[in-house]
Amino acid sequence: MAESQLLQTARQHALELEDVVNKVVVGQKEAVRLILIALHARGHVLLEGGVGVGKTTLLRTFSKALGGAFGRIEGSVDLMPNDLLYSAWVNADGKPVIDPGPLINHGEDTAVFFFNEINRARPQVQSLLLRAMAERSVEAFGKEYRFPHMVVFADRNAVEKEETFELSAAARDRFLFEINISRPTDDAIRRQLIFDPAFHDVDQLLSTIGDPLLDYQQLNALDHDIQRAIFVSPEIENYVVRLWDASWTPHELGIEMPDIYVEDLVVAGASVRGMSAMVRAAKVAAWLDGRDHVLPDDIHTVLLPSMTHRVFLSPVYEGRREQIMPQFVRALRDHIATP
Repeated sequence: MAESQLLQTARQHALELEDVVNKVVVGQKEAVRLILIALHARGHVLLEGGVGVGKTTLLRTFSKALGGAFGRIEGSVDLMPNDLLYSAWVNADGKPVIDPGPLINHGEDTAVFFFNEINRARPQVQSLLLRAMAERSVEAFGKEYRFPHMVVFADRNAVEKEETFELSAAARDRFLFEINISRPTDDAIRRQLIFDPAFHDVDQLLSTIGDPLLDYQQLNALDHDIQRAIFVSPEIENYVVRLWDASWTPHELGIEMPDIYVEDLVVAGASVRGMSAMVRAAKVAAWLDGRDHVLPDDIHTVLLPSMTHRVFLSPVYEGRREQIMPQFVRALRDHIATP
């Protein structure tokens, strides 16, 4: 009973945080809910979207509402792994100075870390980030730096293809979600963002957030409690396994898509890690909706962001991934019978 009450209180706080974020970053309710799910499922996130759609503001807002530190680095072709760990410079007295880099600067206080344009960084840099994501620790200056509460967000430069290094399949699989931060379509919201001075000064906008609404240091324990408390029925288990099979061999299950030869579409489907992560996220989605069991709607909520970056397409279709994957996931959802 006590645990149930704690989860109910935590859920109320999570919904209050969601409401505050939606007031600061307008027009992104779906993305805000998915990021909230990812934070509670303790999963890292790939962000998709154009320049200037508010990704950094969104992440800074979450970080402040959680009460944790926000770290950030910009990807570039000349970035080296050590640039994540330290920066060296010469002071006015001509003496060398070494400062902690953005990854370790805040140490255990880091709640959100944003790697902007990760595909502009070389594979060696990406590898160091992947280790930090998996182990939540790195070694620097002869000691181990830990950040047990950190969730990593990364976005890719989708416009410029020169001097970019796309993430490998294994690297993409380490991210729980791929979330699209799109340009708002509602006319009133678009005018508000363009013409309302309140949205022109990000620092002033963030100053409207008062005391932290959640304690980022408690999210690991909260996730553990959520995963134990939310029930997945055998029917839902069977449904998830059928979706998994369909992600590998859609043609064998009779799935069809317009203008696509489905038998040649998929090179590899979702991984074990990917399906496990999807179920973890679905449990959080059920908890946020006030239930103690997972429904098909919870699976559908997290299906696209969980699977869109984990299904690997044949080269002839890879160039149209952004258009094909939403169609593919919808085809899986509509073709596989729900319990």
